[in-house]
Amino acid sequence: MNLSDKLKKKVFRQIGETADRLGRPVYVVGGYVRDIFLNRTSADIDFVTVGSGIELAREVAKDLPGKNRLSVFATYGTAQIRHRDLELEFVGARKESYRRDSRNPIVENGTLDDDQRRRDFTINAMAISLNADTFGEVVDPFGGLEDLDRKIIRTPLDPDITFSDDPLRMMRAIRFATQLEFDILPETFEAIRRNASRIEIITKERINDELGKIMRARRPSIGLDLLEKAGLMELIFPEIHALKGVETKEGRGHKDNFYHTLQVVDNVAARSDNEWLRWAALLHDVGKPVTKEWEPGTGWTFRNHNFIGEKMIPPLFRKMKLPMNEKMKYVAKLVGLHMRPQQVGEEKVSDSGVRRLLTDAGEDIEDLMILAESDLTSKNPVKVRTALEGFAHLRERMADLKDADAYRNWKNPIRGDEVMERLGIPPCPRLGQLLQQVKDAILDGHVANDHDAAWAYLETLVTPEDRGSAGGTSTSKSSAPDSAC
Repeated sequence: MNLSDKLKKKVFRQIGETADRLGRPVYVVGGYVRDIFLNRTSADIDFVTVGSGIELAREVAKDLPGKNRLSVFATYGTAQIRHRDLELEFVGARKESYRRDSRNPIVENGTLDDDQRRRDFTINAMAISLNADTFGEVVDPFGGLEDLDRKIIRTPLDPDITFSDDPLRMMRAIRFATQLEFDILPETFEAIRRNASRIEIITKERINDELGKIMRARRPSIGLDLLEKAGLMELIFPEIHALKGVETKEGRGHKDNFYHTLQVVDNVAARSDNEWLRWAALLHDVGKPVTKEWEPGTGWTFRNHNFIGEKMIPPLFRKMKLPMNEKMKYVAKLVGLHMRPQQVGEEKVSDSGVRRLLTDAGEDIEDLMILAESDLTSKNPVKVRTALEGFAHLRERMADLKDADAYRNWKNPIRGDEVMERLGIPPCPRLGQLLQQVKDAILDGHVANDHDAAWAYLETLVTPEDRGSAGGTSTSKSSAPDSAC
């Protein structure tokens, strides 16, 4: 097969000419070749040559027109050229061997055949020649093209060796199956199951990189389900694995929260490309396993699982080495609030309820509504219809509410530091209670939404025990009696 008609970028001919001048074979390999057959475009292109990839890259950088930035990674024997909007990666053909305790290979120079054998999957092991006399010829020793047609993920060599050598390839297999919506060959998947424990030598950062790509796919549930069935989820994300299963007591069972969660993630993915909204969907019920209780006469309950789940997010992100920044706070907030839209809808959407929801969700109100609506996976048509009507009514009330935008950006007109300075109340639970009471009064419409009215109301709440003992000027905790806290 010849694909010269698919190699229309001038850079391919130029690289071939440079390699010919040096008397070296050169091939475009890996994902770029795969994506030609999938009609996908990419600005990242990998090249392999027999000999030094760095040497070839240096010459190519000189020969390509315009300004080109060359980066050499001598430790890895690779070099990268930034040419216009392209990233061109060069490496010498190599063969690899592995130690049991590391995914970092022992590398030796090799042939094109050696290089293709070390590739993770057959669909990534195809190469296209760029030399003039064979330009465009496809080298496909492991049937990658046939596997693309069959939509199959398969390793070129023994999958047990492939996955044991580099356990990250197990995650990559599942990620490709998710992104491309391919099937993993049964023998290959069984090898993943057999080697699942090897994932323990892979860093959290590399695992998260693959998880992130799964979460950004059209249907993340494909990969999440495969991770669970392969035995990997329990090892890399036990909090999600813990959602799985149904317990029955006195003839009453609860839904399988794992598969419910997968449906919620897909529902969100169908409506939003926001990766962190998808993470919120994945984690929205993370508090259920630790809050599950059987109550005679009531059945299974998961009381306060949303609030418990919200508190679980920071330590979970820290353990998983996910970003400890505004993204984490966003996910935690949505997990804590995910039940509120349905609750407000069921309460017939009072003005104060709508104001509170807008205030608590802030600029994330639409994302919260998407999450709450996506959380509706019941097979009971009456329950679904009632919930959808509640959500629709809530959206109408939010749109109609006077000053809705102001509440979306609402901040308490009374600041905590002002209360501490003027009243001598130290940072303690009582301070939070007073600020919450002011907030409730404003949102209920009992107090005007301005500083003077809010402060006047606060003064009616403060008791002599609340005030500091240093004339209302001290901010230290020791200036207030114990009863203030």
